[in-house]
Amino acid sequence: MNTDVDFYFAKGKKWQTEMTLLRKVILEFPLTEELKWGVPCYTMPSNTSEKKQNNVLLIHAFKEYCAVLFIKGAILKDPDKLLVQQTENVQAGRQIRFTNEEEVLKLTPALKVLIKEAISVEKEGLKIPKKKTSEYTIPIEFQEELDKDPNLQAGFKSLTPGRQRGYLLFFSSAKQSKTRSTRIEKFRDKILNGKGLDD
Repeated sequence: MNTDVDFYFAKGKKWQTEMTLLRKVILEFPLTEELKWGVPCYTMPSNTSEKKQNNVLLIHAFKEYCAVLFIKGAILKDPDKLLVQQTENVQAGRQIRFTNEEEVLKLTPALKVLIKEAISVEKEGLKIPKKKTSEYTIPIEFQEELDKDPNLQAGFKSLTPGRQRGYLLFFSSAKQSKTRSTRIEKFRDKILNGKGLDD
């Protein structure tokens, strides 16, 4: 138990009872509790480096539920079919969600099975194959711009696959066509200059 993380389980927080129970279950395993991304994250030593810690799972709270997120949940067996893909663009992570204390207690045995498997996955050094850029949908507005402007097309093709995916996800995440078009126009120069979204 890491005292730097205690504030996350403080009284008055929504899901406090549920998350405190989840913390207790997780701490039964040989995992180190840390604070990452502002939430409790549970890590274990990497096979490749004595100093490196690999993220195994984390606890986080949302408006409608609290959850344990397995970093490599997509490759867990999940016999009880409890794991949920948060959004269609999340490749690796999977959540098990809780909306009350009774659910946490009822699902604790299944949760323990998943935690054991997640630890095994890390020990074995298993990796999740990344989706290829070609497997991502290109928003129609961006495809039209690429078709109209050979320089933009060449600039986009010259980006690293990670930068290409970043743009495709960002453009696609806008619900309205007008917003997608605005985003494309705003980032056109960055693409032409070989830069990613956050460069």
